[in-house]
Amino acid sequence: MAASRSEDILGQKWDRCVADTLIKIGGGLTLGVVFSAIVFKRRPWPLVFGLGFGAGMGYANCQHEFNEPFLVKADKVIVKPKAGAVPEAPTEAQ
Repeated sequence: MAASRSEDILGQKWDRCVADTLIKIGGGLTLGVVFSAIVFKRRPWPLVFGLGFGAGMGYANCQHEFNEPFLVKADKVIVKPKAGAVPEAPTEAQ
């Protein structure tokens, strides 16, 4: 199994980021059209609000994905004592 290159991982993150942002912008714009047509008597501000809301959500998701540290999933964690450390004897409670 070949190791992934960092450029490939970054490219995949950018692809997911752009696709997610476009989906969120489209959803916000769709909700803006619906609310503009039904509730607000064809005013333009719900369109802009929905567009901005979708873009902001996409941006926040991208920021989270790029700032996410490399998550290591440890199945078994073994704690080793420090070199030269003497293990303490258990004390009895009185």
